[in-house]
Amino acid sequence: MADAGPRSDILVNNEAGLAGLLDALHKAELIAVDTETTSLNCHDAEIVGLSFAVKNGEGFYVPVGHRARDLLDETPQQLPREDVLAALKPVLEDPARPKCGHNLKYDTQVFRRAGIELQGVRFDSMLLAYVDEPGQSAKMDNVSEKYLGHTCIAYEEVAGKGAKQINFAHVPVAAALPYAAEDAEVALRLAGRLAGRLGKRLSRHDDIELPLSLVLADMEWNGAHIDAGQLAALSRRFGESIADLEQRIHAAAGQAFNIQSPKQLGELLFDKLGIAGGKKTKSGQWATGQEELEKLADEHEVPRLILEARQLAKLKSTYTDSLPKLIHPQTGRVHTSYNQAVTTTGRLSSTDPNLQNIPIRSQEGREIRKAFIAESGNILLAADYSQIELRLMAHFSGDAALQQAFANGEDIHAATAAAVNQVDLKDVTGDMRRAAKIVNFGILYGMSAFGLAKQLGVERGEAQVFIAGYFAQYPKVRDFMDATLEAARVKGYVETLLGHRVMLPEINDKNGMRRQYAERTAINAPLQGSAADIIKVAMIRLHARLKADAPDARMILQVHDELVVECPAEQSDAVARIMRAEMESAVSLNVPLTVDIGTGPSWFEAHRL
Repeated sequence: MADAGPRSDILVNNEAGLAGLLDALHKAELIAVDTETTSLNCHDAEIVGLSFAVKNGEGFYVPVGHRARDLLDETPQQLPREDVLAALKPVLEDPARPKCGHNLKYDTQVFRRAGIELQGVRFDSMLLAYVDEPGQSAKMDNVSEKYLGHTCIAYEEVAGKGAKQINFAHVPVAAALPYAAEDAEVALRLAGRLAGRLGKRLSRHDDIELPLSLVLADMEWNGAHIDAGQLAALSRRFGESIADLEQRIHAAAGQAFNIQSPKQLGELLFDKLGIAGGKKTKSGQWATGQEELEKLADEHEVPRLILEARQLAKLKSTYTDSLPKLIHPQTGRVHTSYNQAVTTTGRLSSTDPNLQNIPIRSQEGREIRKAFIAESGNILLAADYSQIELRLMAHFSGDAALQQAFANGEDIHAATAAAVNQVDLKDVTGDMRRAAKIVNFGILYGMSAFGLAKQLGVERGEAQVFIAGYFAQYPKVRDFMDATLEAARVKGYVETLLGHRVMLPEINDKNGMRRQYAERTAINAPLQGSAADIIKVAMIRLHARLKADAPDARMILQVHDELVVECPAEQSDAVARIMRAEMESAVSLNVPLTVDIGTGPSWFEAHRL
């Protein structure tokens, strides 16, 4: 694919230039916009410059915050930031003037900090590329190369690398001009190219991904309130527990060693203690990763205790030590970044902090959730979809018995246990239900008899009997799985309920392990991805409803199948009704969608349903 050729870069640093830019923006059918800032943190970012494009091959750059690096340098010629923003504000806030850009979720918050509410967003080229092929890198450099055959100027080319990298405010305007103008002009071309390429699939961008990005911008802006004192106490407690575990590990090992050293741990486990089943890496060192230690946990106390210590150390470093440092000094809240164009399944991920990996089943993970608290006078509401992937399996497969169980409001794990064990529902034991739960979720992830046997602690033959009993009870589930695999092998992808594609390039691979992994993904991705579809629609609807009917309430967290809202305590009942109504009606399935809602002063207490 050929590049578009030379680009005309227009520097706007005087009144005449600004008037010319405004004239071009008023005449434009679509305006590409981008910001250059002092920080990637929206709550700290000062605007250094603004880029615009209204036609291919031409970009504008308006410097407003460039500074001389030292006293010997001249202050660059540029218009006052306040004057430029005041002049551009009517255009940027006009919903009737369509805008586009790349990752406008960030720019929306940057403009908000500067007193401008960006409106009229029509395309986001990052999201268009994500809709076209989820799983590819959606960074502008990669997307430009792939769809336009154009190599973008790298940030390092204008700002330097590593320790020598300078803030964009200190980049000379002459160097910033082509870099910044390119961002807007490439975004404009990408929007046109990708919108045309997607055809009917453009509705996925228009109806779900783009509206969601604006919801996420508000959620990131809102942030979550954190109890730093509680986290500090938890950090001390974790540290003491890790020290105690280290002593127990040394006692069980019969010697002191560095538990952080994979080399020393491997030599202890396999050379000194003689534990069987070890394997070596390419470097000749014993493998002591998570998977290897889990296999050995029943063989000896040392690997089991090492796993405990590692889990605590990870929680300590990732959350209890780090979260207080992420509290913004002006807002007093933690502002995570939601990644919308990263996962292949369509699920959201988050960074700084990563909220998706706080373990809910462990006591330590629950303690961390206690530190997410409502501000004084407020309360948190946590709403969680109940068994959504199992309900989606019932919907997709059309299995009558599975659908009937959900329609009757039965305990689906107990119902499965009763059917597989051929007993009455009242005679299902706790062990039967636990085993059925493992099977119910294992089937969703393509679990084999071998994997199930390991999970249940039984022989492989017994596990196979359990699986056969499951499919005898729910025969349409097997039909759905077989049909899904067959279609995936032909098309090379599977689709979710609302049209998100999960690409499966290795579904016909000659390598058995790669092919089997792709097959397991083919079974699970429509379920996990459709669950992501549903909560995305729910977030869009709930955001709009809260703005209209409960403006003091705000969505602050999204984790997997759960949404957390903070609102004044006296409004909790009304907000809970709104949450239930919008989440349970997000889509129409052949089984009921149900939501469990809890309230409390902390995330932990709200989630403890």
